[in-house]
Amino acid sequence: MGNAVMIKGTTYGFSIFLDEATGFPELCAELSEKFTASAKFFGSAQMAVSFEGRKLSNQEQREMLRIISECSDVKIVCVIEHNSETEELHKRSLEERLMAIDETTGQFYKGNLRSGQSLEVASSVIVIGDVNQGASVTAGGNIIVLGSLLGTVYAGANGNPDCFVLAFDLDPVQIRIADTIARAPDKEQGKMLWKREKEKSKEPKIAFRSGESIFIEPVSRTVLNDIKL
Repeated sequence: MGNAVMIKGTTYGFSIFLDEATGFPELCAELSEKFTASAKFFGSAQMAVSFEGRKLSNQEQREMLRIISECSDVKIVCVIEHNSETEELHKRSLEERLMAIDETTGQFYKGNLRSGQSLEVASSVIVIGDVNQGASVTAGGNIIVLGSLLGTVYAGANGNPDCFVLAFDLDPVQIRIADTIARAPDKEQGKMLWKREKEKSKEPKIAFRSGESIFIEPVSRTVLNDIKL
C-alpha cells in the first residue's frame, strides 16, 4: 500500500490525509485498499471523519464516503469541516450520539476525563478512555473503563451493592459502591483500606463489594461468573 492516503485517529473518529499531487482515482483505490485491510480493526464503530490535504468537491467527498461504507462496517456520523463554528456543531452532534442513554443497557462515553471533569449517569456506563486523577465518574449501575482509572468512582449510586467497577488499569484515588467507601492506601501509615494485590500490575481488574469491604481482583472467568448483572 502507498502513502497517498493516510488515516489518523482523532478524539471523534479519524482524519484522512490525501496527497494533493495524486490523481483522485488513485486516491480512491488506495482508500479502498486501506479500509478493506483495516475493517476488522475499525469494527462497526460510529465515527466522524475529516478530509485533509486537498480540497474535495461534494461529489468526490460522497465517493470517498461510499468507499468507506462498502469496504468496512464503520458508520460515518458526520464529516467535520475545517471551520471552527461548523466543526463545533459537528462535534456536539457526535457527542450527543455517543452519549445516548439506554435505560436498560447503560451509556457510552468516548474520551478522556481530565482533572476537574466529572461524569454522572443514572444507569451503567462504559468509558472509552482514561479517567485521570482529579476526575470522577458516578453511575447508578456499573462502571467500566476501557483505559486507566486513576480518579474517583462511585458505582451503585442508586443503592445497589451488587454493582462493580472494572478497568484495564485500576488504580483509583477512591472507590465507592453503594454505601461502602474505600480509599487508596496511605503510603505513610501503611494502611490498606481495601484488599488488593501488593504488586501493582497493569492488567484488567474488577472492584466489587463483599460484606462491608471492597475487594479488587484481576479479571478472570471465575470472578465474572460470580458477579451479578
